[in-house]
Amino acid sequence: MRVVLADDAVLLREGLVALLARFGHEAVAVVGDADGLAPAVAEHGPDVVVTDVRMPPTFTDEGLHAAITLRRDHPRLPILVLSQYVATAYADTMLAATDSGGIGYLLKDRVLEVRDFVDAVERVAAGGCVIDPEVVRHLLARQRSPLARLTPREREVLGLMAEGLSNTAITRRLTVSEKVVGKHINAIFTKLDLPPSNADDHRRVRAVLAYLRGGIET
Repeated sequence: MRVVLADDAVLLREGLVALLARFGHEAVAVVGDADGLAPAVAEHGPDVVVTDVRMPPTFTDEGLHAAITLRRDHPRLPILVLSQYVATAYADTMLAATDSGGIGYLLKDRVLEVRDFVDAVERVAAGGCVIDPEVVRHLLARQRSPLARLTPREREVLGLMAEGLSNTAITRRLTVSEKVVGKHINAIFTKLDLPPSNADDHRRVRAVLAYLRGGIET
């Protein structure tokens, strides 16, 4: 993959460049502030963007707003946002900016789990939705009412879907058969009023996005 990377911390930037290269991916552009992000994307046309939330000049949410602007201008551009802290408002803002996949919100601590981080980048680039497990827990704790439709096991499966796990990975995590996982996911689609279609991947993304927002899309 060709990656555009934005982070003001030099050591982290260089570490991520080396990490991506280790797994066969190329950082085609590396910038240290939000202003440099859009020009880098325009010049290189990357497969995925990885950006920090807080960058100069105010170190608040420049990176997040740059990501949202990019997503508006390039609706299919996969973007993974990195955050130092669990800030559900940031996750809400990012999720609200898209009606499709190719989006992710990950805590920087997850970078230390090398394989998890690279998997997240790859899943986002492939059109998936990846939300940090800690952020998922906060979002679901805050949005209890939609959970009433689902059984405890279905809630667990949906939480793992929100983390970006595939059916096979969920099967391994729960130590059940893939057929059982498929039945749970079909039940989730039904209870979230997502009708059958030829694009189950799209239904999967819509289910996760709608659920994390606390409402059901029709």
